[in-house]
Amino acid sequence: MQKLPEFPFPADHALRPSPLLADLRAGGAPVRVRLGYGAPAWLVTRYEDARTVLSSPAFGRDHERAGIPADGIAGMTPIDPTSRTLLSEDPPDHTRLRRFVYRTFTPRRVEALRAGTERIAGRLLDAMVEAGAPADLVEGFGLPLPIQVICDLLGVPVADRARFTGWADSLLSTSDRSLAEITADIDEMNGYLADLAATRVGHPTGDLIGSLVRERIEGDRLGEEEVSNLVRAILIAGFETTASQVPNFAYLLLEGGEYARIVADPGLVPTAVEELLRCVPLIAQGSLTRFVLEEVELGGVTLRRGDQVLVELAAANRDSAAFPASETMDIARESNPHIAFGHGLHRCLGAALARMELQVALSALVTRLPGLRLAVPAGEVPWHADRFVRRPKELLVSW
Repeated sequence: MQKLPEFPFPADHALRPSPLLADLRAGGAPVRVRLGYGAPAWLVTRYEDARTVLSSPAFGRDHERAGIPADGIAGMTPIDPTSRTLLSEDPPDHTRLRRFVYRTFTPRRVEALRAGTERIAGRLLDAMVEAGAPADLVEGFGLPLPIQVICDLLGVPVADRARFTGWADSLLSTSDRSLAEITADIDEMNGYLADLAATRVGHPTGDLIGSLVRERIEGDRLGEEEVSNLVRAILIAGFETTASQVPNFAYLLLEGGEYARIVADPGLVPTAVEELLRCVPLIAQGSLTRFVLEEVELGGVTLRRGDQVLVELAAANRDSAAFPASETMDIARESNPHIAFGHGLHRCLGAALARMELQVALSALVTRLPGLRLAVPAGEVPWHADRFVRRPKELLVSW
């Protein structure tokens, strides 16, 4: 039997996809790979194929609908893949759960949060400047900005916010924590969230947790576990995208000299954010596994019910069939239909929030710190190598 290639593939740069992905994409067809956990899966690298997998009803996230046993699910982390969350559901349950929180993340409501986010960003940068250079852009800006925003939105007490960074690191680990340790952290987090929700019973609040609790009590449509699972997913996804991408974006702009270009023309911020999202994959490699629900042809390969598929977003977003000069980062790129936030039913619910936060963060940096520079050589920046989401362990900067 032919040995399958191990995925993820080795990369020669923390923020650039493995060269092997470009070779596979050029070949066109999906290929079989073996992941760190569970069964083999098909790896999809082309843009159009990726959009098909992410949106076609022939693919789903519920393993039971595909006839796959719980111990046969391919994955990239040791977390129990059968846990019922918004990310693991298909319609109609997915539609029902998503509806409860979607209205909080509409573009209009997110835009109303911009001014408050700008104030938070300004305070954080003021504190960095007052403390003096060099400063760690991860701890001083990248992490606290989105955690403050999402916790305000949810209604998490200020004193408890630091705990969520540790929980998120555990849940996004791919190798440095055991399943028992991760499960214990999930249980602790769920217990905390259940207690937090309980304080809203009989004491209505205007935050998102309060809204979900009202749905459970008045409408009897959300279970207690569903409330905790929804809040957990929103909390982790709602801050990790920005927390990771702020230092990632800064690193890449400073390394490549494009930061000065945005300083000279801050109007480039919106297109720069979109291009950076395209070029800097949030997930280290891969995505959440999809399951084939009915036989379908993809890229010249017949996929059968029960097969598992992994979409490589980083490769898809560098497909020259969809993006001219796809390997070149062009911060003024006008047409940019990237799928950094996914596509279809499971497209990231917090995409509008993450986009707004990233725009605010980059605008604040180039305005407040036009002379920003790396305080260490680019090659000496330490990176997390054992997490589902990539970012530097620290990013020391001066100005």
